[in-house]
This record gives sequence, C-alpha cells and structure tokens, in this order.
Amino acid sequence: MENLFHLPDLSFLERLREIMQYDAGSPLLFNTGLFLILFTVFLCVYRAMRGHSRLRMVFVILFSLYFYYKSSAWCCFILLGICISDYLLGRLLGELRTDWKRRAVVFVNVAVNVGMLVYFKYLNLLVDALNRVATTDFDVLDIVLPAGISFFTFRSISYIVDIYRREMQPARNFIDYCFFLTFFPPLLAGPVVRAKDMMPQIYSRPEATREQISRGLVLIMFGLVKKVIVADYISGNFVDRIFDNPALYSGFENMMGCIGFTLQLYCDFSGYSDMAIGIALLLGYEFKDNFNAPFKAQNPSDFWRRWHISLSTWLRDYLYIPLGGNRKGKFRTYVNNFLTMVLGGLWHGASWMYIIWGAYHGLLLAVHKMLRNVWRLPEPLKGNFVIRFVNMAVTFVLVVAGFTLFRAPSLETVGDMAVQMWSDFHVDIAGQFVESYMMIVAAMGLGYLMHFTPKSWTTGTVKAYNAMPIVIQSIFLAAILFLVIQTRQSELVPFVYLQY
Repeated sequence: MENLFHLPDLSFLERLREIMQYDAGSPLLFNTGLFLILFTVFLCVYRAMRGHSRLRMVFVILFSLYFYYKSSAWCCFILLGICISDYLLGRLLGELRTDWKRRAVVFVNVAVNVGMLVYFKYLNLLVDALNRVATTDFDVLDIVLPAGISFFTFRSISYIVDIYRREMQPARNFIDYCFFLTFFPPLLAGPVVRAKDMMPQIYSRPEATREQISRGLVLIMFGLVKKVIVADYISGNFVDRIFDNPALYSGFENMMGCIGFTLQLYCDFSGYSDMAIGIALLLGYEFKDNFNAPFKAQNPSDFWRRWHISLSTWLRDYLYIPLGGNRKGKFRTYVNNFLTMVLGGLWHGASWMYIIWGAYHGLLLAVHKMLRNVWRLPEPLKGNFVIRFVNMAVTFVLVVAGFTLFRAPSLETVGDMAVQMWSDFHVDIAGQFVESYMMIVAAMGLGYLMHFTPKSWTTGTVKAYNAMPIVIQSIFLAAILFLVIQTRQSELVPFVYLQY
C-alpha cells in the first residue's frame, strides 16, 4: 500500500544542513543573501515575541551564537567562556571594597583577555622575532584566529574597568550580560560598544520606533552601497593589482592605487559600521557613530577623532589616560601618544607593517602637538577657507601615506611604489587613466561623494524616507538590493576588519 506520508525532500535537508553547519569559505556576513533571508525570518520572530522580553533575549543570544558559529565554528565557546568569566568577575568586583582585591579582579580580567590576544594573534609574530634575534628555528603554529576577538575582548575589558572605576554597576543577571557581549550586529567588526552605554538600553527592553526603523534601513542601504558597489569593486578591479605588483604601473597609477585603497578601507569599514548600527536600530538599540567624515580632518589629531571613533576613544580612555595622558609634562604626552598608537597598530594584527603604521601615526600626533605648542594660527585665520582646505589636503596626503603602509605586504612594496611615483609619475596619462578605468573612477567618485556629503543631507534623507509610505520604502529597499546584487563580485568579499 502506498505510504500516505511523503519522504522529506533530501535536497531541502541538505540545504538546511549547509545553513546550520560551519563553512570556512562561506561565513554569515551582512553582505550575503543568506544573511538577508535569515535576518528577515529572525526579525519576524523577534517582533512576534513582543511582550516576552526574557524569551526574546534568549532568542537573540541563540541567534548571535549561531551567527558567530558560522564565522568561527567552535570558537563560540571562547565567547561564552568570556561571558561567564566577565559576569562572575563583575559580580565579585561589585561586592569587594578593598582596593588591592578590586585591582586583582581587574588584573585577572585583563590577563585573560590580553593572554588570548597574545596567543591567537601574536604568538607566531613573537616566535618569528625570537628566530630572527636568537637565530633559533622554532616552527610557527597553525592557530585559527577567532573572528572579532579584538572587539569582544576590548568590550570585556572596558566592562570590568568601568565597574572598577564605579562608572557602572555589574550586570543584574547572566542573560543581560550575555546579551550584551554576544549581540551580533557589532560582534565581528565593531563598533566597540561599551557596557555602560548599552546595559541601560538592555534593562529598558526597547522597541524600535518607526523613525529608528527608517534610519536603520537607510544606514543598511548606505552600508551595502559603500561595501559592495564601491569598496569591493575598486579593490578587485584596481587596488589589489597595484599593490600586488607596483613596478608594472606608472607612478600616477600607483598614487591612484594608494588613494583608492584609502577609500576602499573607509567604505568597507564604515559600511560595516553603518550596517551594524542600522541592524541594531531595527531591534531598538542605539549605537554611537563610528565615523565622522574622517577625510575632512584638519590635522592628525582631528583625524583620530573622526576615524574608528569607538576604538580611538577606547584607546584614549583605557590606555592613553592610564599611561598618564597629558598630565605629566609635554615630553611624556608625546611619548604616551606614540605608545598608544603603536599598540593601536599592533591591535590590528601580528604584522610589522601594522606596528610601523601605528608608529607613523604616533609620530604624526606627537609632531602635531609639538607644533601646536610652539605656534598657533592667528585667530582671524582659523576660519579661512583656503587655510582649512590646505590643512585638509595635507592631512589627507599624510593619511594616504599611512594607509599605504597599512596595506602593503612589506616595506619593499612601499619602496617600489615610492620609486615609481618619484621617477615615473607621468601626470600626462591622467586623461588616459580616466578613459581606461572609467568605472573605477566612477566608483571612487561615488565613494568620495558619499563621504563629503554634508551630514544634514543624510539627516534629510532619513526624514524623507521616514515620511514615505511603506510601499514606497519597500520599493526603494528592493531597488538598492537589486543594484547591489547586480554589482557584487562573483566571489564573496569579506569585510577587511573581520581579520582584526
């Protein structure tokens, strides 16, 4: 007799297994179609759980752990371990009154987090340095770097330190803290969200307003355009080729490659930040801006107030100020700036080029502060358009030079690019360059246009989008998604900062 029950569709089960399993070649990222589908389902379930706050929080934690598992496999247990450790240490710290005991708790937390960073990110660099200095022959280890470890360890450290400084109270329960540390929008590549900013929101159990939803969708659309249409396109079709073999290209093309990478990095990273902030807004949570038109900066100090703001302020509050900040004399201030930036460069990864890049910016900050101490611009000239434009242009050139160090695989590559720009510049090929790389120039133009657009325009766009009927909003969103799908590269291009 024919079975009344149909056997399950094996192809569907296979697909479901693929979705649930870890695949190193297919992480679950904001710019993938799978994330769009899963997040849509997630959002529907999240909205349906309104009124069941504790169940909703557990649901978000489980989705966040799944999201992290898809990027780092069983390293999600490291993340859970940090959650448990932080929660217990935080509760203990809140009860202790003796200073040396409280400092001991902070030391344990910092030792655990920094120890993980040293093992996963820097052990092989230390082994290589030892081999060079002591002429030993130790083999490097095959260590898998957990995604986003630099970001969630910084969040962990700031939580314990803020409790120690009595700037916040320990989390009320484990679920609240686990929600904070595992919350998936900023988990892999920031922003570096601090517990004292987010825990009050968690306690209030927020519901997304229509304005937040509109703002979140606009940020997600902006982020996708920055990442896919600008960053990925100019990277795969131009920038990577220049940095792979700069001697094959003229000095002018090398210069454009350096400028292109600066834009690529900005659009890639700020695009991720836009999407992370936008997704959080759809869930009712507010994060601070992570970028504020950094190429409008008037000097190196201003640049770091505008670029990767969450990291810059973290380094200031938890490294620069504890080192003494500017409280111990001018020379010590310069040294503290330099050390902070070197460690900030090292934070990016186990590469001497990152350390050199950090030292470069440390010197820029020290020199800028030194010059500002000996000479200040006359008050009537401070608002002068020509002066501001020159300051902005000089700062931009210095930043591009720094990001060339950041991107180049070695100083030899930087030397090759410098030689080409010095001896074989050929500015006369600019017209031919525009003609040959028309789409690259258009993508770069779009990226810089989005960057230099006044903030009031962005605010106006959000207001206009919010005022649209839902049907029109949906059409705009669908059009952007269609454009992104048509423009994207054939292979998935991960976000640059996922490796940090």
